[in-house]
Amino acid sequence: MARIESELVPKLRAVYRPPVKSKDWGNETASKKLMPTVPRKTNSQDISVLVIGVSTGGPSALAEVLPHLAVANAPPIVVVQHMPKEFTGLLAERLSKMCKHRVSEAHHGQALQQEHIYLAPGGSHLEIQKHREEAKLVLHDGPPENSCRPSADVLFRSAAKIFHSGTLALILTGMGNDGLQGCKMIASKGGVVIAQDEPSSVVWGMPGHVVRAGIADTVLSLDRIGPDIAMRICRQQK
Repeated sequence: MARIESELVPKLRAVYRPPVKSKDWGNETASKKLMPTVPRKTNSQDISVLVIGVSTGGPSALAEVLPHLAVANAPPIVVVQHMPKEFTGLLAERLSKMCKHRVSEAHHGQALQQEHIYLAPGGSHLEIQKHREEAKLVLHDGPPENSCRPSADVLFRSAAKIFHSGTLALILTGMGNDGLQGCKMIASKGGVVIAQDEPSSVVWGMPGHVVRAGIADTVLSLDRIGPDIAMRICRQQK
């Protein structure tokens, strides 16, 4: 185990970049001109689950966002990070040390709980399914989607089917368009979609596709995403 960690930690650190702070997006008028979104919902919607899709630049982005979400009675958070299975366990451990809420790799049949963050293990799709009125995590080895397994689309679609308008989707920095179709389904069910802006993204592929499709309710710089979601969670508890 020590040998494996000695090999993986330097590799994980190599992709763990400090988060980029965006200055351009402090001007809300400018952001609306550059990236129009469709304001379908209000910030007062109850959040039953938060699902996150992220790829390139993900470890740093998650380290910036997740610590802000250590809110009492926070909804379960389920994350798809494109990463080989050798890395996801280590990433969960690192994030757990930064967050007040527990971060762990998801296990098949695990029940979703408040104040818990679940990370999809590399090499397996992760879905949320309802069993006897209880939401549980399901891992499977279905074919890759968007050349990805785990795929954000697989997770997002499953959340939309169960939680409908109670789903909050966050699409962060990453290459490709994984998460786009899932975000479309979440939006069609009345859920909320938040996308990271281009200046603070390492690669503006995944969030860029969502923004250009016009289904992002909000586009924020990385440093503003965590506080925004925390505010939404706290507001629904009043």
